Amino acid sequence: MNVNENCEASLLMLGTGHATVTECYNTCFVLTVGRDRLLVDGGGGNGILAQFRKAGIGFGDLSAIFVTHAHTDHILGVVWALRMVCVHAFANPDFRIKVYGNSKCIGVLEYLCANLLAENYRAVLARAATFVSVADGDIVGVGEALSLRVFDMRSANEPQMGFSSQLPSGGNVVCLGDEPYVPHLAPYVEGARWLLCEAFCLDRDEARFGAHHKHHGTVREAAAVAEALHVENLVLYHTEDTCLPERKEAYAAEARSVFPGKVFVPDDLETICLDGWTTPR
Repeated sequence: MNVNENCEASLLMLGTGHATVTECYNTCFVLTVGRDRLLVDGGGGNGILAQFRKAGIGFGDLSAIFVTHAHTDHILGVVWALRMVCVHAFANPDFRIKVYGNSKCIGVLEYLCANLLAENYRAVLARAATFVSVADGDIVGVGEALSLRVFDMRSANEPQMGFSSQLPSGGNVVCLGDEPYVPHLAPYVEGARWLLCEAFCLDRDEARFGAHHKHHGTVREAAAVAEALHVENLVLYHTEDTCLPERKEAYAAEARSVFPGKVFVPDDLETICLDGWTTPR
């Protein structure tokens, strides 16, 4: 990853779009802390192979995978990632990786891998990968420097997990998956240094895109949560893709109209240094 060596923690946005985008990739990212690299979700297909190649990282660079929920645009790319993990593990027999998700995610992944991967791939995956079901309040370790405190979003749409992780430089990063904030998450989000939040569209476009009907929120709504809960930095993703040339400026302007902190609207393959600066790729 082409990140300044002085950056202890970073966020590489492999994709920033919602389920049916065609102009960018589905939302997924790599969270790096020290030498630990966590893939969060995988997007909806083998497009993740291109995103990894463009980002200059390999699947063997991963320490673990965390799957927020079992929707197609988040979990199907994980199957492709695991196939490439097998390729790496064929040549590197000592390689090991853990895959975290709620019980439904783990069941779906195990079923898909059992039925879609060739026998030799299944054999190496059984050796190299450990599938771990997580529940609300669990704390899981990812390598030496990165750990996650997992929480249940209590979604009415699809069972979904998020997490909070402490950063070496202080404070925490909170991932809400692709659902809006709900009040029971206040202990995790209150005062967060970084909040990663979906923002399906601008507030004025909610009816046009049906964000609320699809269990999503708007930029203004995400920013209002960040303001009310004293978040320092807000990262907005999982958006529609009809305004990519203007998205960064338009979304940031709406968010800043209600949120005084720093706002980041990354493009695909943009890296955010969680120590305070960004590097477009």
